Amino acid sequence: MFDVARRLLVVGVEDSGVVSRKEVSIPEVDPVRRARHVAGLGVNVLICGGISRPLERMLVSTGVKVIPETCGPVEEVVKSFVSGEFTDRSFLMPGCCRRKRYRAGQRHGLKGRRNRQGG
Repeated sequence: MFDVARRLLVVGVEDSGVVSRKEVSIPEVDPVRRARHVAGLGVNVLICGGISRPLERMLVSTGVKVIPETCGPVEEVVKSFVSGEFTDRSFLMPGCCRRKRYRAGQRHGLKGRRNRQGG
């Protein structure tokens, strides 16, 4: 669950693909500070597994687009996202239906769109 994750993979993406990647610590436990920390890293899109709705809302309010309930090998998720082939069901966590959650390709306009950084 992202609320208690201690590390974040930050991937810099440009039209040509992945241009940088670094693993960063997330020392903050407080949800407000955690959201500010992630936004302060320049993250535009956060792809994660479980996340509480309050933290998700805080991240969205700082301008970070959240794609929750995602699972799978990290490299496959990154490759799919960078190539524009990522869909909201590609890496859906088992048992999740993303009800009333943001849809990756619709609400955020991410289908086929590449962003500067993602996490």
